[in-house]
Amino acid sequence: MDEFTKLLNKYDHPVPRYTSYPTVPYWSESPSSEDWLNSLNNSLANDSSAWSMYVHIPFCETLCSFCGCNTSITKNKSRGEDYVNVLLKEWDNYKAKVQNFTKRPLKQIHLGGGTPNFLSSESFKKLMLPIMKDCNIDKNEFEASIEVDPRRCSTEQLETLAELGFNRISIGVQDFNIEVQKLINRVQSYEKVKMVTEKSRELGMPSVNFDLIYGLPKQTMELFKKTIEQTISLKPDRIALYSLAIVPWIKPSQKLFKDEDLPMGADKRALYEYARKQFLAEGYIEIGMDHFALPTDSLAISVSDKTLHRNFMGYTCKKSEVLLGLGVSSISETTDCFHQNEKVLTLYQEKVEKGDTATLRGHKLNSDDIYYRKKVMEFMTQLEVDIDDDKQGEDVKSFLQEMINDKLVEVTAGKLKLTEKGHPFIRNACLVWDQRLRLKKPDAKTFSKSI
Repeated sequence: MDEFTKLLNKYDHPVPRYTSYPTVPYWSESPSSEDWLNSLNNSLANDSSAWSMYVHIPFCETLCSFCGCNTSITKNKSRGEDYVNVLLKEWDNYKAKVQNFTKRPLKQIHLGGGTPNFLSSESFKKLMLPIMKDCNIDKNEFEASIEVDPRRCSTEQLETLAELGFNRISIGVQDFNIEVQKLINRVQSYEKVKMVTEKSRELGMPSVNFDLIYGLPKQTMELFKKTIEQTISLKPDRIALYSLAIVPWIKPSQKLFKDEDLPMGADKRALYEYARKQFLAEGYIEIGMDHFALPTDSLAISVSDKTLHRNFMGYTCKKSEVLLGLGVSSISETTDCFHQNEKVLTLYQEKVEKGDTATLRGHKLNSDDIYYRKKVMEFMTQLEVDIDDDKQGEDVKSFLQEMINDKLVEVTAGKLKLTEKGHPFIRNACLVWDQRLRLKKPDAKTFSKSI
């Protein structure tokens, strides 16, 4: 058994992805609607504060069996039109209660899903024009981004998005091999992805992202090499190379996958390492634990500027005091609070129509949460973080002793640093700052494996 396989056997166990801290399973003190609105107002009170918006579009025409997102499967396009009305009502509710949303700079809007391009061109206009008219937008600093399913992305939709000011598009590729695509119920041609990529650039969008997944059923090294080759041929500005998160206790569709069909352990990680080598050779910069970007892309620039940020949207170069989530199941974040909307569409709609916040759950951060959130996010973005005093240094060394011995992390010059060898194990190293998990491990299956 080689050294890397031994390390995988030791460290490949369930740990959080750390898009937030505390992680959702450890949310405890949920805010009331009044608490949440107060937190929004307080977080935007300073003239220097700014905010971002995430809009969740849950609808998909078919179910991709790998997906872990909150989705609603339908081919009825009128549901998208009706949903836009609810989103605008939710926005009106917030405008009436948090006046600074229309005063403070809006740095970013991101449409995620589901399948955001389930919406028609007219629905995009109906949704985005009022919001953008309401908001304080500096066009030189503003980023409008959207996730699209290339199977159902039309030239008309792309033209509308460009007209609305969208300047970044994320294309759900996953894998180019037809056999893998059949198993995950997402058959789409290279030619279709190429069309969406080239048309987006023709329309002036400066950043095109590809989402790829490694660890999919029947995904062999030979087949994956072809996917990476085809990806490089289209030269996306960004690439998100995600590990397939196996969570069948959350997403029953994953029970269709047979264990023998899934690359595991060293075989799975070898797919990432091969892709990484090829991307670096093509001039991409590796970012965080699963992203790559060309040096000219804003995400790569944010690494050198040390402004890279991580939140529920993943890695982003747009840090703000508030992330407001609109739509069913959307998660919001302020300087001291997390908030999630109802996950059931009918319940979400009922609360919005009544003029209420569509609260399902949340978490009010205490001073320790705020302190360790900063540690977690710095480590996940900069791959190093300050150790503040001798006592903390002793705790870090004690907790991460095995990782130090294995040369995956190092403690030096008052910092905890991830080594090149330790890059695959960043989530494991981040556990040292997760005080809530350290105090109480989860009672049930909660997180996907780290590799």
